[in-house]
Amino acid sequence: MVLSVVIVNYNVKYFLEQCLESVYNSNLNLQEGTDKTLELEVFVVDNASVDGSVEMVKEKYPQVRLIANTDNVGFAKANNQALRIATGDYMLLLNPDTVVERDTFCKCIDFYTTHPDCGGLAVKMINGEGTYLKESKRGFPTPATSFYKISGLIRIFPHSRRFAAYYMGHLSDNETNQVDILPGAYLMISRQALEKVGLLDESYFMYGEDIDFSWRIKLAGYQNYYFPETRIIHYKGECTKHGSMNYVYTFYNAMSIFVERYFSGSNARIFNMMLHLAIWGRASLSWIKRLVQNIALPLTDFMIAFAGFLAIKHVWAAEWAANVNYYPPEYTWVVIPIYILLLMLGSWMYGGYERPVRLMRIVKGMAVGSTLLLVFYSLLNETQRYSRALLLLGCAWTIVSSLGIRGIMSLLHIKGYELKTKASRTCIIVGSKQESERVRQLYEMLGCAKIATVMDENTDCNKLNDTIICYKADEVIFCSKDLSIKHIIDLMTQLGQLSGRRQQTEFKIVPSESDFIIGSNSINSSEDLYTEELHTIVSSLNRRNKRLLDICLAVFSLIFSPVLFLIQHQKDHFFAHCWQVLCGKKTWVGTEGNETRPGIFAPQNALPGKVDNLNDDLRQRLELRYLRNYKLSTDLQIFFKNIRNI
Repeated sequence: MVLSVVIVNYNVKYFLEQCLESVYNSNLNLQEGTDKTLELEVFVVDNASVDGSVEMVKEKYPQVRLIANTDNVGFAKANNQALRIATGDYMLLLNPDTVVERDTFCKCIDFYTTHPDCGGLAVKMINGEGTYLKESKRGFPTPATSFYKISGLIRIFPHSRRFAAYYMGHLSDNETNQVDILPGAYLMISRQALEKVGLLDESYFMYGEDIDFSWRIKLAGYQNYYFPETRIIHYKGECTKHGSMNYVYTFYNAMSIFVERYFSGSNARIFNMMLHLAIWGRASLSWIKRLVQNIALPLTDFMIAFAGFLAIKHVWAAEWAANVNYYPPEYTWVVIPIYILLLMLGSWMYGGYERPVRLMRIVKGMAVGSTLLLVFYSLLNETQRYSRALLLLGCAWTIVSSLGIRGIMSLLHIKGYELKTKASRTCIIVGSKQESERVRQLYEMLGCAKIATVMDENTDCNKLNDTIICYKADEVIFCSKDLSIKHIIDLMTQLGQLSGRRQQTEFKIVPSESDFIIGSNSINSSEDLYTEELHTIVSSLNRRNKRLLDICLAVFSLIFSPVLFLIQHQKDHFFAHCWQVLCGKKTWVGTEGNETRPGIFAPQNALPGKVDNLNDDLRQRLELRYLRNYKLSTDLQIFFKNIRNI
């Protein structure tokens, strides 16, 4: 076996499918002009995905050597599972959110034959918009190098040998060079080097393992090379926000391990202290920035809604009661804010503050909030009621003002707040007549976009750019059945360099014989995957609503604890469980995997009778069904069915 490809997957089924298609469409002819071919074996290690990745691989790629983990064991350990049984002369660690050119593997293997000192190899990476990813080559993270990156000096001097050493900015992006660190998204190593270096260090759960591995390759006497003669697309996502405390902890822990391994004495302590201060300082600034960004829109909604309520109150009091001071101060400073907050809560629960913005989510959420306000209003004593007309007019104003704010943000082209629906977007298809017709039918069936025109697979960049400008296209769809990945990458990069191309135009790729389309933003938003998605628990809306339900049920349990406590089978757990759920340490219904917090109850508790002796296969199938088709009603049913076992 010449090459073993190892792909670690976690809940990115559609990217994985496109990645595997590009891998198996690779040209296997080594050293052009000879009969020597590339023998290929592919491993997919799945870290307990709940999006159907395992089933997809079994159905569409039975030749893949699949390792399906029941837990998320981390990146390093998952790769090692495959590396231990791989038989190739060369090993490739490949991310599932990548697409390789047809000749990528052969060019890399040929490079090894002419560079016997090569231990690790990386290629040129671009993102889904055709932009070069500077992570393609990196330098060793010395204290100074790390400081220049974390402090932001690298952005000011992007080509400086000193300040841009983290990304080796002084080296050309288009020239082959020796580098220190290779990216984990595409990291090839020879078996000879792997036997000396050893497997990935499993002390790293996420982040840092590629730095450690690359540096060990150099310590073993080999060189790492950056090889830009071939390229891959890397839909670089941000599953963990860099400003979040979870990211900071994970990243700092990884860097601390690295420092302890490769620095000694006072240098290690000083470096660790610098990293500690720099990372947490940077994270704090990022957290503050994200906090401001997150509260800016709700705060604007509240202030404008409050101003509207005041104006309506003033006019109504002047016209109806002939007294602008008719309503007491508590109505202004207590009741009105409560009205607005409840309306905003309804909008939030329906996804009104999610991006991309969807106006109907806001309307539905605030409509539900208005209905609840009216019900609450009708239950009050006569002396506690204020004008129903003010309530209705205020609700209407809050809805209209919220929609208006989004409209203004859309006119200002603020990312994530564009109000164009999928159906109103204009699209250009590039591909053969047969494949373009299939994509057209797919779009029409799903109501995704308006097809402006179809261009054949031989179209050049200038013609495509002129067509984009002519039709003011929002999307360009490439049919990968007809266009090579190399051609697609060429078009994306060339279009990105043309000043005439509208910056809002997105590039998307439709794999052959598939009913989904992957775009430049798809890794961060399932909105770009034009296919019927499973209603999984991993969606932000479901996670948020599940957490809100947990809090409500915990408060309910504590309020009625005088009664509930008496009927408990195990009374010593009651208050501890309520407190743990309220604090977010546990959830009322959870699974053994990593998609939920530890649960007081499990999905199998929905079954009648005792479930203690349930076999593992049935338990896992019940948990998988729960994770894939999550509903709040399921949690409610399980909670009240097992209310005596809290």
